[in-house]
Amino acid sequence: MPTLYDFEQKTIEGPAQSLAEYRGQVVLVVNVASKCGLTPQYAGLEDLYRTYKDRGFAVLGFPCNQFGGQEPGTEEEIQTFCSTRYDVSFPMFGKLDVNGAARHPLYSWLTSEGTKPDGAGDIVWNFAKFLIDRDGKVIARFSPTSAPTSVGIVEAIEQAIT
Repeated sequence: MPTLYDFEQKTIEGPAQSLAEYRGQVVLVVNVASKCGLTPQYAGLEDLYRTYKDRGFAVLGFPCNQFGGQEPGTEEEIQTFCSTRYDVSFPMFGKLDVNGAARHPLYSWLTSEGTKPDGAGDIVWNFAKFLIDRDGKVIARFSPTSAPTSVGIVEAIEQAIT
């Protein structure tokens, strides 16, 4: 049975990184976009990261341009936008596909997991959120419109990091 640690993706700076580097941490995986109505969620994701990172928590951002062309920039442009507009300090990765024939293997695995409150299936929009436990297993999936700092997400994180 695969876990988060079985995948790798290039960082937004370029080199490939094994997600095994997050072994033992609770991780929130999010497909992100810079020109989306949900883009202000970057602020909430950064708040979560800063609040919980010292307790073994990470947010991992995966830019995706599959929804309305809302992530058209280069990795350098995305990185500049995230750091200057939202002061993002959580790890960001290179652009990838989350649906379709070119779906990244990480997202093939994530979308196959039957988790609550959202179940298995294709990503419907930017900012879908997957919570991964310290063993690298998906324990929750939240819809794009679920605010990162919503009660349900915060409670799930708190439960997972204790």
